[in-house]
Amino acid sequence: MKILGSLNGFHRIVASLAMAAMLAFGAQGAMAQDAAEATDTAQLELVDQAGATDASSEAVGAYTPMKPTAGKGMPTPGGIDVQQQFSPIGHQANALHIGLVWVMALISVFVLALFVWVVLKYNKRANPSPSKTSHNTLIEVIWTVVPALILLGIAIPSIGLLSAQYKTPPKDAITIKATGYQWYWGYTYPDNGDFEIVSNMLTKEEADARGEPHQLAVDNRMVVPAGVPIRLQTTAADVIHSFAVPSLWFKLDAVPGRLNEKLLFIDEPGVYYGQCSELCGARHGYMPIAVEALPMDQYNAWVLAQGGKIAGAEEAAAAAAPAAEPASAEAGAAPAAPTA
Repeated sequence: MKILGSLNGFHRIVASLAMAAMLAFGAQGAMAQDAAEATDTAQLELVDQAGATDASSEAVGAYTPMKPTAGKGMPTPGGIDVQQQFSPIGHQANALHIGLVWVMALISVFVLALFVWVVLKYNKRANPSPSKTSHNTLIEVIWTVVPALILLGIAIPSIGLLSAQYKTPPKDAITIKATGYQWYWGYTYPDNGDFEIVSNMLTKEEADARGEPHQLAVDNRMVVPAGVPIRLQTTAADVIHSFAVPSLWFKLDAVPGRLNEKLLFIDEPGVYYGQCSELCGARHGYMPIAVEALPMDQYNAWVLAQGGKIAGAEEAAAAAAPAAEPASAEAGAAPAAPTA
């Protein structure tokens, strides 16, 4: 009997241990299942948020850096002329440049012809008895009046070009400020939230990977809209720098404590390269400028991607939003008249 009682007690202990193990494993399984469900829910929420972010980005229009066009807005190997121009001032200046080259060529040919004629006609063999003439009024008048008229003809378009280069930007021009540092550039956008973009030169490996010219490519470009007037302001934080982009015929000194400004207008989208053109220290040659001109809608998308704002967008949205009518306290009643 004692043996049977001992067996019954043993069975009870074993059964209790088994039930405890089942309860423990069941609780752990339930906890694991709850954790898995929570993880799945969190992942779904992340996916939904990512989808919403992607959708909003697509709605705004995500910014993608523009690929440069070979030979456009940059120097070309073996080039013997100024770069192709992509601004109204550039077209005007380039036309004057071509005209002056032709004037210089014609004058050079004329002077060379005079030299050849004098050498052939008045050498000792062809003219053994030299002329004693020392004065000719007509020739003196010609060689005084004709050069004066040539200089006057050059001065008129030159003065017009100088005046056009320093024309005051219109009131609706977009303001962008370029600040020269030793040795990099910073670009501030006062009309779009006053954020700043810092621009440094890329290494040769990084420039080659992006398909951009070495010592001209930068990590962050100065992004501007194409086809609209820009009020480009320049200043410096330390020494005198100079903001110069040859293909836009634009050059303006950046002086510490001074704010210079000039009108910039870019005809078409593209990437245009320049450099600091004022000797500013040991790394003067490593201050490239990369201007990326975008259509206005893409420029606005870039501004929003930088955390900026679009000038006039909030006012336009407020003006376009319909006025909300106050709800009536009684069902079916006519809406109450708005009060001041």
